[in-house]
Amino acid sequence: MGIHSIKMPDIGEGIAEVELVAWHVQVGDVVQEDQNLAEVMTDKAAVEIPSPVAGRVLALGGQLGEMIAVGAELIRLEVDGPGNVDANTAATGDAPPEKAGAQEPRSTPAVVTPAATPVPAASAATAVSPPRAAPAAAPSTTQRTPGETPLASPAVRRRAWDLGIALQFVPGSGPHGRILHEDLDAYLQAQQQGSALNACLTQYAPRMGQTEVPVIGLRRKIAEKMQQAKRRIPHFTYVEEVDVTELEATRHTLNVRHAATRGKLTMLPFIIRAMVMALREFPQINARFDDDAGVVTRYEGVHLGVATQTDSGLVVPVLRHAESRDLWGNAAEILRLAEAARAGKARREELSGSTITLTSLGALGGIVSTPVINHPEVAIVGVNRVVEKPVVLGGQIVVRKTMNLSSSFDHRVVDGMDAARFIQAMRTLLETPATLWID
Repeated sequence: MGIHSIKMPDIGEGIAEVELVAWHVQVGDVVQEDQNLAEVMTDKAAVEIPSPVAGRVLALGGQLGEMIAVGAELIRLEVDGPGNVDANTAATGDAPPEKAGAQEPRSTPAVVTPAATPVPAASAATAVSPPRAAPAAAPSTTQRTPGETPLASPAVRRRAWDLGIALQFVPGSGPHGRILHEDLDAYLQAQQQGSALNACLTQYAPRMGQTEVPVIGLRRKIAEKMQQAKRRIPHFTYVEEVDVTELEATRHTLNVRHAATRGKLTMLPFIIRAMVMALREFPQINARFDDDAGVVTRYEGVHLGVATQTDSGLVVPVLRHAESRDLWGNAAEILRLAEAARAGKARREELSGSTITLTSLGALGGIVSTPVINHPEVAIVGVNRVVEKPVVLGGQIVVRKTMNLSSSFDHRVVDGMDAARFIQAMRTLLETPATLWID
């Protein structure tokens, strides 16, 4: 038997260090070659680290949320054969003591939060599956000592989060007290029985619990980027109301005729087409500002960032060359990118390089928003919900469908008049949809 040390590999793009956001194994686990060991986060995307060899985990090289340098030890395995670590070095504990010594089973649970780890669709099904038979000896609750973190797999932690269960109070029946799905079932069943008996007494009882959620992984990247954007960019927001009655009628007609063969159209492809055409007149808005170098780069191609909400947080996949596709082409690409982002499978190159961003909350979009610019871009267009309301048209009160565009601009690069004229150009195109196809 030998010791094999797995170093943090170079994942390219000049990245010197990464953030450790999830362990997929624990000390004592047996892993196979190519099995995923950990997940790390770069500035652009999450990356899975596979094992180059088979073996048994001896030590983990870091805590969740730590920055790991490229080339630093990530994990140690006991393997068949000589391994790649000298036996005397391994025996004297020459591995980084602050990491190898901290990774005993009781002190190294994978503290994975929903904001840090993308969850496959299968996990959602697990979270709502009917309760399985609970272990007979499992008590209804337990209290761990302060600072002791419960042992549980990422899937169990995610399910507990979805169910609103604090793992601190759940007894574990697995090895080393690890909490299993069956333990969640037993705890949930006990709580439900207690709630049924005490509903009248506890309905207005004070709630004293609190939960600390580490801000790591994608959620940390989102926080850093939003803070950077608000700190460095002087935002101003312009809101305009658009009458989309004719546009909705056009969309409905196209869907009736072509949905079966070309796919169903939402409002977004039409808005993208209007943006593409309006940006021809305002190239300073389809741009990126390097404020360190004092250079604004304008782009002829429209590489549209489409803000997408995932289980892990907000990501912005990039619809490249939106000007080169028709309505259905853009609709299909938006759907593909959104599905990849929500599944955590979007490639790094699909999450960078946008020149302007479109954000929409759909039916939940309210009537006004103040979107934050996606640094280093200089503009973002926000779409609010469509509402029916009475308006005066030709001296008559009629019911029309309206929608607000709430857009923010970098005042260092975009003047207020140009921003207003740009949105007005979009408004004209959307209110007269026939002009969307006239170059």
